[in-house]
Amino acid sequence: SARPMDGLKKKIAGFCNVPIENVIQNLNAQSLYEVPLMMEEEGLPAAVLNTLGLPDEKPALGEWRELVQRILAPERSVEIAMVGKYPELHDAYLGVVEALAHAGANLSTKVDIRWLSAQDITQENVAEKLSGVDGVIVPGGFGDRGIEGMICTAQYCREQAIPYLGICLGMHIAVIEFARHVLGYEGAHSTEVDPNTPYPVIDLMPDQRGVFSIGGTLRLGKYACKLQPGYKAQALYGVDEILERHRHRYEYNNEYLEAFEAAGMKAVGWNEERELVEMIELPAHPYYLAGQFHPEFKSRLNRPHPLFVGLVAAALERTKG
Repeated sequence: SARPMDGLKKKIAGFCNVPIENVIQNLNAQSLYEVPLMMEEEGLPAAVLNTLGLPDEKPALGEWRELVQRILAPERSVEIAMVGKYPELHDAYLGVVEALAHAGANLSTKVDIRWLSAQDITQENVAEKLSGVDGVIVPGGFGDRGIEGMICTAQYCREQAIPYLGICLGMHIAVIEFARHVLGYEGAHSTEVDPNTPYPVIDLMPDQRGVFSIGGTLRLGKYACKLQPGYKAQALYGVDEILERHRHRYEYNNEYLEAFEAAGMKAVGWNEERELVEMIELPAHPYYLAGQFHPEFKSRLNRPHPLFVGLVAAALERTKG
């Protein structure tokens, strides 16, 4: 029996002068990642291969199908707070959101995001704002808006053993917070926000001083990072050296390295070529990691990024507790 769509397809084929088997319907999907499977069912791969005169082979989508099934029917769920400057602009954090989805799919876990505006968070309300969350991300960003709220967030996560992942600015926040509240460096800051801070624990790279054209001087693109053995970061990646993508100017200030390490915040990833700290970690914490780079740029559904997998796994452990 003819399907309802067949008449419409025939009409489109006639008007567009294409074979009817090359008219492919693109249905609404529950998940973006379902689309390749739906396209296969509609006959898109066969249509493309036949048009190009290539052998008609069925694509190997078994792994993808399984991952999509985990997205559509997860076994459990966690809630991760995204503490950023623009929580109303979800697309500003699209890469991070998708990286969480990738990690969740691989752990059969639905990741719910609690969007929080950093500028609304204070010492008085941080416990309430983060009540019940299983993990926290402080994503990248520029400028001074919401910085103190992010510092409150990092402190609360550190003290309450809540899994924390800091991305770029999120690493700066973790370093500033630790300097102030563990090392006792009152007024510690990044010179990006406070050029006159008595403790510039985050500062411009030496070769950036006096350079005013920001666009041309960012540390952009792929850089190597050597991971220190014996820490979560190295265990998650499973290799000793990684390549990650960057977009920033300000760096961890190595003058304070010894004090940080003695107090328990370890530099666990290094760019050896320029002696730059790329990753920090609190080994005594269930999961407190931050990187100078943007791990979300390299995450894919079938290759989830280790740092996001680690965060979601730690969040799952917290739900058990």
